[in-house]
Amino acid sequence: MRLSPLPLSFYERRARVVAPALVGKILVTTGPGGLVAGRIVETEAYEGPEDLAAHSARGRRTRRNEVMYGPAGRAYMFLLYGTSWAFNVVTAEVDAAHAVLVRALEPVLGRDIMAERRRMAPTRRELTNGPGKLCQALGLDREHYGVGLTGDRVFIADGPAARVGRSPRINIDYAGAWVKRPWRFYERGNRYVSVAPRS
Repeated sequence: MRLSPLPLSFYERRARVVAPALVGKILVTTGPGGLVAGRIVETEAYEGPEDLAAHSARGRRTRRNEVMYGPAGRAYMFLLYGTSWAFNVVTAEVDAAHAVLVRALEPVLGRDIMAERRRMAPTRRELTNGPGKLCQALGLDREHYGVGLTGDRVFIADGPAARVGRSPRINIDYAGAWVKRPWRFYERGNRYVSVAPRS
């Protein structure tokens, strides 16, 4: 399988456009453990500063979210509940503060490496069916914060087309009316999607 990075122009669009376009693409990492890759099957778009669910809501700018402010095509890593890393793709123009959270993957290459990292059987859907799980499986952590996605360390390649569904985002009850925005995208019928679709 020949895998090469998507062009920077792919990311230079608003998050709600990039998020569904990422479903079906292949996230690739290389490192000491070898090359591993998974097909993206679930994403969520976050469009700050208006989006109250985004880390950049109301123009908040901190050391943690600085990379969200651009340029596009970089990795935004953050800790979920202080324990697990989450991988996001920065999109849109500089200072837009848009990002797409990758929520779930279907393993494609290096499944045994993923299983060793996750300490479970390689056939289990829990291997990569959540943002923290997929980061552990692919070896993504704080060292990847701000890394460009057009190099060979971590990148996203083209992949088979997907039947994309959409629903409201998950676990953002604090975001008021923004809870209902249908900015979660997933591959219909894929067993690695994190939770059953809400619509």
